[in-house]
Amino acid sequence: MYAVIKTGGKQYRVREGDVLRVEKLGVEAGEKVTFDDVLLVGEGDAIKVGADVAKAKVTAVVTEEGRGRKVVIFKKRRRKNYRLTKGHRQDYTAVRIEKITKPRAAKAAAADKE
Repeated sequence: MYAVIKTGGKQYRVREGDVLRVEKLGVEAGEKVTFDDVLLVGEGDAIKVGADVAKAKVTAVVTEEGRGRKVVIFKKRRRKNYRLTKGHRQDYTAVRIEKITKPRAAKAAAADKE
């Protein structure tokens, strides 16, 4: 089973056991994080989107926080003796996906009530 989640303005396709780097969440290592903004849940050919995954959740454990590699920004204007060098390191949080919880189908829930 896989899911597409949205966090930090980006979308990620995740499976249980995956480790991925997302934008900094401000959570200590070892704590659990729940991503409620699930866009898609799929298993084989069965794909659920929209209202079908409104209550789906993805649970993850924070493994580390850190900073990415440096990106160098270099600007130059020829013949003007203008050179500018800047650097940037993006903060990240590494998470390991523990569980993908998909909502039960409405028909199955109605059948259980009867």
